[in-house]
Amino acid sequence: MTLTRVLFVCTGNICRSVMAQAVAAQKAEEEALDNLVFDSVGVSDEEHGNPPDYRAVHILEDHGWLTPDHHARQISRSDFNDFDLLLAMTSGHKRALTRLAQRWGADENKIRLYREFDPEANPADMEVPDPWYGGEREFADTLEVIERVTPVLLEVLSEIS
Repeated sequence: MTLTRVLFVCTGNICRSVMAQAVAAQKAEEEALDNLVFDSVGVSDEEHGNPPDYRAVHILEDHGWLTPDHHARQISRSDFNDFDLLLAMTSGHKRALTRLAQRWGADENKIRLYREFDPEANPADMEVPDPWYGGEREFADTLEVIERVTPVLLEVLSEIS
């Protein structure tokens, strides 16, 4: 069984990517998918060192998900070598990752949009909603997308691992 490492990427690494990491890691553990490793980063260093947004923690806990012991960090060159799949929360994040991959001579084929694994995604809107400027409803909407994507993602990953 091959170890597969997945990196979730959003802007500051305190909301969407951390939420996706938390749900994927817990669900993989529940399904005994021990060959899957999850982490998260941001394309920005603005939140570097900060814990997850308290609203993200609250909505995760309200829905029975464990919050990882996490401090935000920015993507680095080594992440392109250390991870097999980089999942961007938005097309803007994907563009930023692609530019970095080109600059660093890294494999662009590892970069995908997170919602490519969403069975209900509209091809015209593949963005994971950013809850940052919203309240509980926006965080719940973001978690709803993550909870819908995670089983599909884990199924695909378990088939290729």
